[in-house]
Amino acid sequence: MTPIVTIFTLTAYLVLLFAAAYFSGHKADNSGFFIGNRRTTWYMATLAMIGAAMSGVTFISVPGSVAVDQFSYMQMVVGFTIGQFIVAFLLIPIFYRRGVVSLYEYLDQRFGITAHKTGALCFLVSKLIASSLKLFVVCAVMQILVMDHFNLSFTLNVALTMLVVYLYTLRGGVRSLIITDTIQSLCLVASVVIVIGYLCKAMDLSVGAAYELVRDSSYSQMWFFDDPSSARYFWKMVAGGALSLVAMTGLDQDMMQRNMSCRTIRDSQINIVLTAICQIFVILLFLSLGVLLYTYVDFATLPQPSRGDDLFAMVATQGGLPLIVGIVFVVGLISSTYSAAGSALTSLTTSFTLDILDGSRFDNAQLRKIRNYTHFVMAVAMVFTILAFHHFANDSVINLVFKVAGYTYGPILGLFTFGIISKRNIRQQFVPIVAILSPILSYILQRFMAMQFDYFIGFELLGYNALFTIFGLILISHNRNDKVS
Repeated sequence: MTPIVTIFTLTAYLVLLFAAAYFSGHKADNSGFFIGNRRTTWYMATLAMIGAAMSGVTFISVPGSVAVDQFSYMQMVVGFTIGQFIVAFLLIPIFYRRGVVSLYEYLDQRFGITAHKTGALCFLVSKLIASSLKLFVVCAVMQILVMDHFNLSFTLNVALTMLVVYLYTLRGGVRSLIITDTIQSLCLVASVVIVIGYLCKAMDLSVGAAYELVRDSSYSQMWFFDDPSSARYFWKMVAGGALSLVAMTGLDQDMMQRNMSCRTIRDSQINIVLTAICQIFVILLFLSLGVLLYTYVDFATLPQPSRGDDLFAMVATQGGLPLIVGIVFVVGLISSTYSAAGSALTSLTTSFTLDILDGSRFDNAQLRKIRNYTHFVMAVAMVFTILAFHHFANDSVINLVFKVAGYTYGPILGLFTFGIISKRNIRQQFVPIVAILSPILSYILQRFMAMQFDYFIGFELLGYNALFTIFGLILISHNRNDKVS
């Protein structure tokens, strides 16, 4: 697949994306930008959430992960499904009844301004790191496919990518994202289905034969109950999946902006339940694609990729398949990338404007100017963060960044959990200290368990992080009628 074809594909997709963004969001006011005026139907929100839950990292990494992790990711999906029900029937009613636009306004109503800003800052740091990392990985792929051919720098690559994301989300915000994410979701799923179809055709496999191949493959082991110390142990991954979903979707301004753009609580709940069901099938599709890709590598006697992340791109663009496979790979990659990046930039703008700058104190005209300025600043911040990854990137740094991003959700989960299950108030001046100490103690616990007991704490670390936060909040809490000096 030539760079010219890649550029043509990218241009055609962006024309469609900008047209959809313009017609859906050119008349959006502040409410439209932040929560889509709460006019979104449940079926549109569901379609949008499929693309929102996937990123370029998911698109590239999940198929390649089956060689090492088999289908163990489905254990996380079981946890995700449990978490979706918690979000739908516990958190959504709370947020709708309180009429919040930013989730972290709940912390203000429950505890006060310091807790509000602490929760928002935890989100901002985590989302900036995680979304920039996802964009970095995809920009690295596009650098190889296009930019290196024309001797263009990685800095220009990142700047152009963020310029596109900035422009198509500038006016409409969530109102535009619902439409553009729907398009991106359809492109994402269609691209995987088309690639699977061409792989089966190349290997002369019927649908039934392809199903049997995936089912009987050594890669397709799904459940792991044998080793509790393993990061792939069933109950650890289920617990980690449920906690991650609640914290990183239910308490994440990025993901919840779509859910809360629905007209009613019931519509939002229907959307979340359907999203959970769709997610099961989409992840299974990605994992099955991974089995077929590795099978095709052996079938076509292609060199084994040095990393699982290189598998999909290598087969799609250099594997001897028809040109359409490379084209749909690029479409799937950029659709997942712009969906994740656009929603992240919109949520960063929303949270910083409303939570940190206290946007409610401005009139609509002032709020619009501040929102636009913040949108630009957040885009620039993402550019510099991505370039930092490029400068310092190696596998250990990337893994560390993912862990750091995950740690920042622990205090958020702890704050919301304590606020929901307890009626006690807290001494606000100590909240930032608790939010800083909890991830530190979680890291110490993880290292201690690994060194002393050879027990690896994986995704469930988020739960320990939240528990440290809750214990800290208990220590600084008091009854509502108590006087606090």
